[in-house]
Amino acid sequence: MKADIHPDYKEATIQCTCGAVYSTRSTVPDIRVGICAACHPYFTGEQRFVDTAGRVDKFAKRYGAVKTAGEGGGGAARRRTKVKLSDLNK
Repeated sequence: MKADIHPDYKEATIQCTCGAVYSTRSTVPDIRVGICAACHPYFTGEQRFVDTAGRVDKFAKRYGAVKTAGEGGGGAARRRTKVKLSDLNK
């Protein structure tokens, strides 16, 4: 191995916004993160829906309420039927 090519690893602390602190080794002494294993929804089992920009409300305002299939969307009336060859020859 070549000498003096590897970075200098030091003791480092990782701090999350939730308050969790982890000790590790890194080339950077202090690391601040926005989310960690202690507060991430995947690891905590907590389901969160974050709509910070109001995108859902903005979409509903722009395009109106969305009808579901059971609310009289007319799905059965708009369905195409197969055309028979005998009907085309008439």
